[in-house]
Amino acid sequence: MRTPLENLSLRDQLRVDHLPSRLLLLMVGLTGFGLSLAVLLRSGLGGAPWDVLHAALAERIGSTVGILSITVSFVVLLAFIPLRQRVGIGTVLNALWVGVSIDIGMALIPAAPNLAVASAMMAIGVIVNGITAAMYIGAQLGPGARDGLMTGLSRVLDKPVGPIRIALEMAVLGTGWLLGGPIGVGTAAYALGLGPVIQLTLPWVTIPVRTVRGQPVARTAAAGDPVPED
Repeated sequence: MRTPLENLSLRDQLRVDHLPSRLLLLMVGLTGFGLSLAVLLRSGLGGAPWDVLHAALAERIGSTVGILSITVSFVVLLAFIPLRQRVGIGTVLNALWVGVSIDIGMALIPAAPNLAVASAMMAIGVIVNGITAAMYIGAQLGPGARDGLMTGLSRVLDKPVGPIRIALEMAVLGTGWLLGGPIGVGTAAYALGLGPVIQLTLPWVTIPVRTVRGQPVARTAAAGDPVPED
């Protein structure tokens, strides 16, 4: 049975069960996520679809990929309003820390010296990115801006996260391509492979929400939001 992904308010996140473990899972996931995006870019085989957009914008305005990642994250948060997706601890940390991790990775990781190394970096980047994305989503402290679109649409449409993620990545990729971003075989591998990796990993790393404010969580068939029992 799939562990439900809750849509907790910020107040409930601060009083959810296993908060220290959730925070640790969140930060490990966010750090690995940002670094793996840098690995993919340094492979020279194309960036992740969102980073194709970030890199294109960064080049046009003379900034870094990480800074543009942070900027776009806060713009995308506007989509949370119609989806009724709540902004949480993880949402804010994602918007800030992933961009920082990308720039750290870009500074520390050298470019691939040959095609064999580039191909290995591409595969590692995609796999690690999917696993670490599942980790910070599974912490259930609020998804990042981009993942809020994925999980919000998954909840509203009652569809698996895999196909929804692929659709989002392809839409962003088209925009980045029009702006002249770094597209390559790694971009296609990421767009097609990330959703399935997240979908396979998520059940193994999700920390179920058992209690909120010290009270057991009750769920209804009509809504996935946890409501503490009286």
